[in-house]
Amino acid sequence: MYPSIAGPYPPEPHPKAPLHRAPEFARFLPRCLRYALSVSHRLRLSQYAILAAVMLTASVGDTLLSRGMSQVGPVNLHHLGLLFHALFNPFVAAGIVLLIGFFSCYMTALSWADLTFVMPATAFGYVVVALLSRFWLHEHLSLSRWAGIALITCAVGFVANGPSRTERTTDLNLMDSATGR
Repeated sequence: MYPSIAGPYPPEPHPKAPLHRAPEFARFLPRCLRYALSVSHRLRLSQYAILAAVMLTASVGDTLLSRGMSQVGPVNLHHLGLLFHALFNPFVAAGIVLLIGFFSCYMTALSWADLTFVMPATAFGYVVVALLSRFWLHEHLSLSRWAGIALITCAVGFVANGPSRTERTTDLNLMDSATGR
């Protein structure tokens, strides 16, 4: 029992205190990923699913487009009819469908989160693209490209630790209302 004026409820946690701790397996992960797992905000499962869909549909859609366009051949200003012909390639068509799905998931994520949260949160898609390119498209990836992908992915942990939506102060709200926004 917690005696207080408000009643017998436990005290509220400090607003900056993390809502959950990183899982036990996190101690085996690199520091940047442990930092990302100890986030101080919570998303619903459906929001995590939307972010995963953004990442996967963009990655697989781009890979399918690459595969299809490599089958169509080079397109230039003198042969723009090849672009119409490319629409009937099954890989290009499937890539377009997935990228339409990406766009709808992306707009959904932007409806409840800031762009500065959504873009880094879906940056693991770079790893997915690299893996698909290497093992499905048989592209060569240099060590410097792998290092760049690793740096981008680790940097996500620093951005993902913040809130998904920027809180605006009342002064900014007053300024926006005065300008008619």
